[in-house]
Amino acid sequence: MTEKKKTAKRTRRPLTEIRQENIDQIVKAAEKQFADNGFSGTTVSSIAEAAGLPKPNVLYYFKSKEGLYRAVLKRILELWMEAMHDLHAEDHPREALRGYIVRKLRQSRDFPDASKIFAAEILHGAPYVREELEGPLKRQFDDTVAVFRAWIAKGWMDPVNPEHLLFTLWASTQSYADFALQMKVLLGREELADDDFDNAIELLTRLVLKGCGVKMV
Repeated sequence: MTEKKKTAKRTRRPLTEIRQENIDQIVKAAEKQFADNGFSGTTVSSIAEAAGLPKPNVLYYFKSKEGLYRAVLKRILELWMEAMHDLHAEDHPREALRGYIVRKLRQSRDFPDASKIFAAEILHGAPYVREELEGPLKRQFDDTVAVFRAWIAKGWMDPVNPEHLLFTLWASTQSYADFALQMKVLLGREELADDDFDNAIELLTRLVLKGCGVKMV
């Protein structure tokens, strides 16, 4: 075997790596298309064009436009639930709540289109995501509420309503994706800057910790 053939063999990428790269590329393109045009205004062809892949390739990984749409919704839900899953009763809310706010705001910064699609889906009655809401999200929601109740029982924070605390955390952080356009117009800039998210982290952390009676230091 020649040295050239040996090198080619050593540098050949695994099929699983190529597959995951294609899936990520397609989902990212789908997020943008669905966010800009809605479900009815988006086609598989437009997603394929945005992804830079042939339409048959897109349909190889996702059998339909609906399948792609569900994949986009599932990905953002999994990201959100992962952040909730990392909240533990043994962790002090001072650090845990700040960490959660940081993650949620970074998700709004990094995945704004997916967040907007999810918001639109909810406004339309959640026809494609209701099972996820009633199943995995509801279970994670209950687990996180139980963590908040444990913190209250330990005297680490005031007896606030844990369900509505979680709703407040979602609303305040996801607004930096769903209402980013409004923020950009009012702040007079083309895009939200890292400083805007840093300022949001500090403000929301202060509001939540003080509002819940958690000592800042």
